[in-house]
Amino acid sequence: MAKIICLLGKSCSGKDTIYKKLIADESLDLVPLVTYTTRPLRSGEQEGREYHFTDEAGFNALKEQGRVIEDRSYDTVYGLWRYFTVDDGTFDPNGKNVIAAAGTIPAFIRLRDHFGADNTVALMIETDDGIRLERAMRREKKQAAPRYKEMCRRFITDSEDFDEEKLKEAGVTDIFMNNDDLAQCVDEVKEFIRQL
Repeated sequence: MAKIICLLGKSCSGKDTIYKKLIADESLDLVPLVTYTTRPLRSGEQEGREYHFTDEAGFNALKEQGRVIEDRSYDTVYGLWRYFTVDDGTFDPNGKNVIAAAGTIPAFIRLRDHFGADNTVALMIETDDGIRLERAMRREKKQAAPRYKEMCRRFITDSEDFDEEKLKEAGVTDIFMNNDDLAQCVDEVKEFIRQL
């Protein structure tokens, strides 16, 4: 039976980098579950790779069709941004394992409730806050119009969203560290997936 493997982690924890490395490993034979967002495309991003980019009307149309599994909205300094997952037929319980950069605990819970606990697995990527902040600054400096206020808001929100009690309540027990050695962390995650 196929699984949906949900990578969780605070912003700049390395989950997107790990996600890309897992997708690139053909031996894992993973199918990406690409989420949707109404936020603007960042420099270097591509439609359908990091996200499906849409607008508020697109979100509302998918919601009315009953295809939105979970959605998160953030009142940013640039307006309302939504991130959401759509049941677009990517996951087939009799098909291949699917990997999702689910990001948050509530997103994982809604995916688990939608597809079933037997079909979903959460993997938490944990990284030192100082390293995350440095990464966030480097990433933001590369943008045509850096959004430092939004970066700070996300950093603070992550501390609240990923506290130990919330992880425990969600049943997230598989935690992988990538503070010192990203390659080792990726190898550990790959081995975990192979054991599924």
